Amino acid sequence: MINGAGGSIGTYAAQLAKHFGAEVTAVDSTAKLDMLRSIGADQVVDYTQEDFTKRGEIYDVIFDVVGTISFSRTEKSIKQNGTYLLANPGKQMVQGLWTRITSSKKVIMETSSPKTEDLVFLRELIEAGKIKSVMDRRYPLEQIAEAHRYAEKGGKKGNVVITVEHHNNT
Repeated sequence: MINGAGGSIGTYAAQLAKHFGAEVTAVDSTAKLDMLRSIGADQVVDYTQEDFTKRGEIYDVIFDVVGTISFSRTEKSIKQNGTYLLANPGKQMVQGLWTRITSSKKVIMETSSPKTEDLVFLRELIEAGKIKSVMDRRYPLEQIAEAHRYAEKGGKKGNVVITVEHHNNT
């Protein structure tokens, strides 16, 4: 299960999970559900209409990309020995550490350090068409501040792209 599946990290996470054979439940807003289905999500949950923690589903892994749900809310939705993965740990760090100590459930709150071989693997998947980049909007470099404001508002589908024009002054 991926909470915040329709953003830049979530769209890649959903596709990677499918690539490795997982059944993916994607949680995000109404406007992103069709896009999430198009990149392979098996189930979609509109968080504006339904709380996935009250569906009675049990997941091997819950990946909270946006950090909007506390571990205590999701605990009943994670299998024994399951994993709760936080992309933006922030407020949940103390609770995550406590859960690591007192439960059989794993809580992972580390930031990634890209390894060359991982980036090569991703590039190969993209070049083979097995993973697609989801792009919401493009902005020229001169409008980078506006692009940042748009991304910070939330609600973007996938990525915001900055384009750089090359000038040949030969």
